[in-house]
Amino acid sequence: MRRSLLVVTSVIAVLIVGAVVYGDLRSPERAPLDAAARAGAPGRFVALPHGITHYDLAGPDSGRVVVLVHGFSVPYYIWDSTTAGLTRAGYRVLRYDLYGRGLSDRPDVRYDGALYDDQLAALLDSLRITGPIDLAGVSFGGLVTAHFTTTHPGRVRTLTLIDPAAGRVELPWTLRAPVIGTWAWKTFHEPRLPEGQMTDFLHPENHPTWVDRYRPQMRYRGFGRALLSSMKAMGRTNHDSLYARVERTGTPVLLVWGRQDRTVPFRFSEDVRRDIPSAEFFPVDSAGHVSMIEQAAAVDARMTSFLEAHPGDAAEHARQLEHDVDE
Repeated sequence: MRRSLLVVTSVIAVLIVGAVVYGDLRSPERAPLDAAARAGAPGRFVALPHGITHYDLAGPDSGRVVVLVHGFSVPYYIWDSTTAGLTRAGYRVLRYDLYGRGLSDRPDVRYDGALYDDQLAALLDSLRITGPIDLAGVSFGGLVTAHFTTTHPGRVRTLTLIDPAAGRVELPWTLRAPVIGTWAWKTFHEPRLPEGQMTDFLHPENHPTWVDRYRPQMRYRGFGRALLSSMKAMGRTNHDSLYARVERTGTPVLLVWGRQDRTVPFRFSEDVRRDIPSAEFFPVDSAGHVSMIEQAAAVDARMTSFLEAHPGDAAEHARQLEHDVDE
């Protein structure tokens, strides 16, 4: 009996060790995210309370500030075409990598609305952007920007939501479990992330370098942990309640949605419109989840006209420009 128990225990131990080793081999995370990793990278870096943040600030110094927040895992380069369009129109565009993504640090903390609020508020403070901003978020960035709008309504002039996260996010128990969830994520889910990004496009064949551009951020330790924590936060978020709180702030909202979105299907636009009845709605034909890329000209034009229709307070804008000039 004792020998049988020893055999069973040994087999279980071997299986556990094998599973751990297999998970480590499957995970792409190998390197620390340090100064050497960031050397020569485009953009700028700033040390904030929770870690270093990678950001880019483009456009005329005198331009009205538009802040762009990316989605669940693709870093700020997802806004390349939007940044080009808005800067051509005279706007000052700030975009950055959320903690855990791109070249921003991966702090070992809970990745929830409070963390992203702190990151954006600290980034604005560090750049001395004190006046109201025009805020835009795509996909998961819709949650980030909606949350920031409800907690810092005085800092947001307008909010643009592009194919934002909506509906109920149900995580399987294998991802919710403390130890098994981490192992399952890095073993089975994380390695498939690069190719999974292609489903965001209606015509993925038009973006042949997208997967290769995504992979480098996965080398740095903490990437998977940050994403899994973010997924758990999404699972705890009541999207309807969040968007309803945005409505109560009185912030002008533009809602943009690709009709062929397969990631957050177009039907969910009805839920967000119900929660934010004052929102201006712009459905985009021939576009998937990243409508601002696949139909850049149309979305840029609609965003620009929306911003022009909500100029805000001229005195506040003038004070913000004074701060930018002083910097």
